[in-house]
Amino acid sequence: MKRAFSLDRNLSQRLGFGLASLIAVMTVTPIVIVIIYIIYQGGGAISWEFLSGFPHDGMRQGGIFPAIIGTFYLTMGTAAFSVPLGIAAAIYLSEYAAENWLTRLIRLAIINLSGIPSVVYGLFGLGLFVFFLQFGTSILSASLTLSIMTLPVIISTSEEALRSVPQSFRTVSISLGATRWQTIQRIVLPEALPGIITGVILGLERAAGETAPILFTGAAFFLPQLPGSPFDATMALPYHLFVISTQVPEMPFQVQYGTALVLLSFVLVMNLIATVIRSRARARRQW
Repeated sequence: MKRAFSLDRNLSQRLGFGLASLIAVMTVTPIVIVIIYIIYQGGGAISWEFLSGFPHDGMRQGGIFPAIIGTFYLTMGTAAFSVPLGIAAAIYLSEYAAENWLTRLIRLAIINLSGIPSVVYGLFGLGLFVFFLQFGTSILSASLTLSIMTLPVIISTSEEALRSVPQSFRTVSISLGATRWQTIQRIVLPEALPGIITGVILGLERAAGETAPILFTGAAFFLPQLPGSPFDATMALPYHLFVISTQVPEMPFQVQYGTALVLLSFVLVMNLIATVIRSRARARRQW
């Protein structure tokens, strides 16, 4: 009887692992196919001139250098505003805020904000930053709009990472004479760093690939030169890809897919940097 039970358990385990593997393959396969197709279609467009030149001839020729730089500016601007504020909010909710109806309401609002369509954030940024605060159509307006859009993701993931640190770490640190802030700064934050980095990268990747918010607040169809200040408009890869795919007639498909490949590579580089930092932080974990 025990042997029959053992055989049934092993069979169930094999079936479970097989089903999980099948689901994983079904999930990953379309993503791999899309990536391979983009590389196949756009790889021929990648050259030094394409990466370092300015577009010309009605954007059908030349490069996408202004769009690359603009995407970098917008991503860094978003990080400058959203990362400190998001982590600070997560620290307050996790370490200082009392568990009551107000904090539960705040967490519910954060979750709901993460599900709002990006075009709504774009209209909000247009009304607040472009018109009311008179920042104009600029990198600053677009970065602030993208920051508001990415805050819910950063706050939620950072709070979960902070809560995952064992409570015993805090208890021991405080019992040895450390203040609450010293405990957070020297114990909790370093241990939660891998999860925080994951949330930050997820938020910034979404910001780097969004079109609707920057369409209303900071993106330009074409600029003959790079932006000189945060109050200038900028080109950006997502909006540039949208423009050359829908607004420019007789645009070569190779250029469109080449732009998509550069945007995909931009996000991939961000992931690789985050993976390295996260791996090193996990290696230093004490649990």
